[in-house]
Amino acid sequence: MSDKDEEKKSRDKLTSDYRVILMESALLTSFAGFLFGFLLNISIGSASAFDLLGRTILLIALFSITVSISLFIMPVIYHHLEYPYIDFEKFKKRSHRFTLYGLIPAMITLFLGMELAMSSLLGDNPSSFLLGMIPFVLVYVFYRLRK
Repeated sequence: MSDKDEEKKSRDKLTSDYRVILMESALLTSFAGFLFGFLLNISIGSASAFDLLGRTILLIALFSITVSISLFIMPVIYHHLEYPYIDFEKFKKRSHRFTLYGLIPAMITLFLGMELAMSSLLGDNPSSFLLGMIPFVLVYVFYRLRK
C-alpha cells in the first residue's frame, strides 16, 4: 500500500471521528432543545397552576436545561474556533468532557420534570420525589448489571 493510500485512510477515519462527535452533539442539543421548549411552554402557559415549590422546581429545571444545551453545543463551537486542529485527541477529550458535563444538568432536568408530573398527580406529597427517582434507579441498576 502506498503512502498516499494510508494517508487517505487516515484522513477518512479522522473525518468519520469528526462526524460522530458533531452528530452526537447535534442529537443531544436537539433533545435538550425540545425539553427546553416544553418546559418554557409550561412556565409561560400554566405556571400559575403551580404553587411556590412547583414554580421554583420549574425555574431550576429551565436553568438546568439551559446549561445542558450550552454544554452540548460546545463541541461545535470548539470545532469552529480551533479548526484546523493541531491535536485531534485533545479535541476528542474536550468534546467528551463537554458531553458528560452536559448530561448532568440534563438528568437533573429530567428528574425535576418527573417530580413535577408526579406532584401534579399526587398533590403535594413528598413521595413524588421518590417516585420521580424510579426511572433513574432502574437505569443505574441495569447499567451495573450489564457486566
